[in-house]
Amino acid sequence: MWPIIYLFSIVAVNWLFSVVPPIGVWQPTSLVVGLAFIFRDLAQRQIGHWVIPVMLLGGLLSYLMADPFVAIASVTAFLFSEGIDWGVYSLTKRPLHDRILLSSVLSTPVDSLVFTGILGIISPWNVLVMTGSKMVGAVVVYFWMRNLKETNRLVLM
Repeated sequence: MWPIIYLFSIVAVNWLFSVVPPIGVWQPTSLVVGLAFIFRDLAQRQIGHWVIPVMLLGGLLSYLMADPFVAIASVTAFLFSEGIDWGVYSLTKRPLHDRILLSSVLSTPVDSLVFTGILGIISPWNVLVMTGSKMVGAVVVYFWMRNLKETNRLVLM
């Protein structure tokens, strides 16, 4: 289920970037980008490295359904951030909630810089908002999963 949600989130975010106009130097769609990163982490947990073909399919569908330039920027940024994310997931054996937080801390600023740079909308504000929106979701999921783990541990005692 998570890979399908991830796929649709890629297309939805890219479509939104294509149709929602920026407000000055700020792109409002930046607020929802974080959901795609969380869905990617959950999909990667479910299907491992097969998440990369899902991301590429999302990019292809975005190319067909949204602005092709946005799709290219998105896929390029996702490849950079996915490489970082893959490293965190492959090289660390930390619990999932730790890997989600660590991968987000490392990959979201890179994704934001690459994406906004390619689109020509790079600004401290856009990078900060995009990175922040991604991190808010990661922090919420981190605490939710950590709390769930602690609750389950207490129930099993």
